[in-house]
Amino acid sequence: MDILFRGGRVFTPDGVVAGAVLVRDGVIAAVGPEGELARGPHETVDLGGGLLVPGFTDAHMHPIQAGLERAKCDLSEDFGLDAYKEKIADYAAKNAEKEWIDGGGWDMSAFPGGLPHRDQLDFLDRPAYLIQRDHHAAWVNTRALERAGITRDTPDPADGRIERDADGAPTGVLHEGAMDLVGLLTPRPAAQDLLDALADAERHLFSLGVTGWQDAIVGSYAGSGDQLPTYLAAARAGRLRARVVGALWWDRTRGLEQIEELVARRASANGLERFRATSVKIMQDGITENFTAATLEPYCLCGGTGLSYVDPAKLKEYVAELDRLGFQVHFHAIGERAVHEALDSLEGTNPANRHHIAHLQIIEPSDVPRFAALGVTANLQPLWATHHAQMDELTLPYLGEPRSSWQYPFADLVACGTRLCAGSDWPVSDADPLQGMHVAVNRTEPGGSVHAGYPTAQTPFLPEQRIDLATVMAAYTEGSAWINRSPAGRIEPGRPADLVVLDRDPFELPPGDIWTTRVRMTFVDGEAVYEAA
Repeated sequence: MDILFRGGRVFTPDGVVAGAVLVRDGVIAAVGPEGELARGPHETVDLGGGLLVPGFTDAHMHPIQAGLERAKCDLSEDFGLDAYKEKIADYAAKNAEKEWIDGGGWDMSAFPGGLPHRDQLDFLDRPAYLIQRDHHAAWVNTRALERAGITRDTPDPADGRIERDADGAPTGVLHEGAMDLVGLLTPRPAAQDLLDALADAERHLFSLGVTGWQDAIVGSYAGSGDQLPTYLAAARAGRLRARVVGALWWDRTRGLEQIEELVARRASANGLERFRATSVKIMQDGITENFTAATLEPYCLCGGTGLSYVDPAKLKEYVAELDRLGFQVHFHAIGERAVHEALDSLEGTNPANRHHIAHLQIIEPSDVPRFAALGVTANLQPLWATHHAQMDELTLPYLGEPRSSWQYPFADLVACGTRLCAGSDWPVSDADPLQGMHVAVNRTEPGGSVHAGYPTAQTPFLPEQRIDLATVMAAYTEGSAWINRSPAGRIEPGRPADLVVLDRDPFELPPGDIWTTRVRMTFVDGEAVYEAA
């Protein structure tokens, strides 16, 4: 039976148009006037004045990790030490059989200088390992440090830092590569736990209209295990409905010798309909708030220029070989030096491999035009481009000017003709694409967010870098689908009917109300996979 979507407007490659969409056998058959498409037997989906859009594709997220964290001690909906301790104590009491208290989601801005302390977790009778919201640090207690044998004499790993008190004793905060010193000791989830986490994540994402994604770390990182077997098992069993690409983790402690393994890992997914492992993730630096983002000039107040995790002198050789073998390279780059190093390594590569750089917090202005010139896609995480507590209390003081004004230059990238895709970095931040679109258009916190009460939440952050709704919606649909080589992402005949019904038309709302838009229904191949209660 055909399905006719009618009674609203449609977001098409030609813009927002009045009309209807006919779906036949899971494929978009026609887009046009309702009267012409309504002939013949069909089921009807009434848009109720809302907007029909392509299914969203998230170009950078970690859904299995998110699913695991949702089942552990999840602090992501809380804020402040008292709230954290209450949630942790409650979780510990309800899970007396657990050897460790693990989970995460704490916000750096809840602590002076962004740093909690082991003493604040020492009320627990077990070791604790709690990952920071950004997944670039972990908060542990004294029992966990003792279990790992970490003392004042333990050296920092090359790709991380053990935070220390004035006397050299570890404080209980482990940055970047130092997270593994404790994280790898925590209990490993069983294969079924990982499958359940993926299923839970997919259900949540369908409720937000996300029908495809790129998993930005498929490998062992920050104490987590390799997710590739989970994706392979789910896809082979027909349990994965979304269209997914896995970005295979580049081990920054190794070099070219790992490429043969990456080729074999890519081949393990050959022939699967819903999952491919065709991208390689290179994390070139850390984050600004713990001074591990790679900058050109020293940080204010604390000095230092951060970390380049992969030696820039070798990076170009690694990228050239990956490019030659047809891999897409997916970079993490936060600081302006990391962005510059990533762009340098991509010079001379094949644009057909669809390389992209994610996060792009700080771009030195002379590097902005290089994205379009090199055919490199800018992978935006728009939710971060606001005056939130972490930005105002930690980031801005550490960056200073003019560097603070180089952050998230979305409009400048668009003006230079850069191709865009977009994602959330979930569970680092909210997976809802509509909230990200709100920020890209307004450069303010969404009105319903957990941080909406912050004093400057509604003060636009670098408002000259706003972009329009059509541009950012295209990034979340066509742009991210293009990055994944997905056949979805556009509403036009011949495309899979991965479609989302929004409860209102955000193009008809005041820009400040975009965040109020919700998903009413989500379809994959013309089959409803989510319907709001």
